[in-house]
Amino acid sequence: MDQQSLQDRYAPQSCCFGCGPANDKGLRIKSHVHGDEVVATFVPEPYHQAFPGMLNGGIIGALLDCHSNWTAAHHLMERGGLDKPPCTVTADFHVKLRRPTPLGPVRLVARVADVAEDRCVIEATLEADGKVTATCRGTFVAVKEGHPAYHRW
Repeated sequence: MDQQSLQDRYAPQSCCFGCGPANDKGLRIKSHVHGDEVVATFVPEPYHQAFPGMLNGGIIGALLDCHSNWTAAHHLMERGGLDKPPCTVTADFHVKLRRPTPLGPVRLVARVADVAEDRCVIEATLEADGKVTATCRGTFVAVKEGHPAYHRW
């Protein structure tokens, strides 16, 4: 597994709420390439609760969205033989909350399900205590110059 996260390596100045290393109030997830998967561990804080002891669904969505986006960006970079990942944005993502997620550490696992020239469909899971508590499937698209997100990393 890579020692340095994708976010720290390619976007250290990013202010994204979910994955920006420079956002002091954000979630600051750290995604690591592990074979054909991208994995991350996140430890929620008490203020991430929906109700006592359980992780908020919106936070779960943000975790899955950002982690999946980085999975797509990394895949498009590797596929294109690029030095850095293209700036990618979320076109759509669908989260299924399968069971309440306890507030302890969670594990994110994402993989490419389909790829086209400038986009990837990513499937991801969020696990707590060894059980899948949420799943996500989304489309993430590389943007071109002129898009507001183009220069974000």
